[in-house]
Amino acid sequence: MTVQAAVLQCSRLLEQAGIPVPRLTAEVLLSHALHCERVYLYAHPEHELKEVEWIHYGRYLHERLRNKPTQYITQRQEFYGREFRVTPDVLIPRPETEHVVEVAVQTARGARRILDVGTGSGALAVTLAIETGAEVWASDISPAAAALAAENARRLSAPVNLMVGDLMDAIAPASMDLIVSNPPYVPDTQRDGLPPEVRDYEPPVALYAGPTGLDLYRRIVAGAPRVLRSGGWLIMELGFCSADRVRQLLAGWNDLRIEPDLAGIPRVIAARVVSASSNR
Repeated sequence: MTVQAAVLQCSRLLEQAGIPVPRLTAEVLLSHALHCERVYLYAHPEHELKEVEWIHYGRYLHERLRNKPTQYITQRQEFYGREFRVTPDVLIPRPETEHVVEVAVQTARGARRILDVGTGSGALAVTLAIETGAEVWASDISPAAAALAAENARRLSAPVNLMVGDLMDAIAPASMDLIVSNPPYVPDTQRDGLPPEVRDYEPPVALYAGPTGLDLYRRIVAGAPRVLRSGGWLIMELGFCSADRVRQLLAGWNDLRIEPDLAGIPRVIAARVVSASSNR
């Protein structure tokens, strides 16, 4: 079978199964099977698939038809122009999370030490280390996630200090100028309503945050003043319809601002800590 025929045939199967962007998905999976870039498929539509290539392509297609995310099949996801390795041990980085980087770079330009809480693949930590040149630390409760983040940091030559632990428990008082986080924010009650790609494959510890989706926000907001230096910033991604409730958690903080994403949805919240005894 040729490249062109393989793409067309598998696009139809994906479309019939209701898989989003079937043509692109077919091309990405075939490129992965051939160990090539997508442009090769357009330049060589007459390429005859070897048996081993067809076997791999068929397996990848079967996995996608069972709703396994394409990123977990290819173990790749782009974030802020860089390719990160992802596995089912970590949440797949979303384009919306890039707004956290943008707000952090603009808001806390002079930050010398940055902490990424719940780093997952390390997308935020690695990106901020490269973009700002600051000393970056990252924590995750999952040893497997921390190991993958360390791998991504090494591969992208980003000097990130990785720790396994619960949120900020292992961080010294008054040691950080900026804390960033994309915390779990899906309410437990919404689990069944999630797309199967998310519900059945992404790690629950990175998705769910109690009955209201606010459990991790509460803990991060409560713990951040101990870790931040006086005037330090806390910047977090917002879940859908969570902006007002998270704003209330940050009552009393300074310079609070909420930034929307390209669709106008409140996406990032930032606030500066009030001086406290632990920060003096």
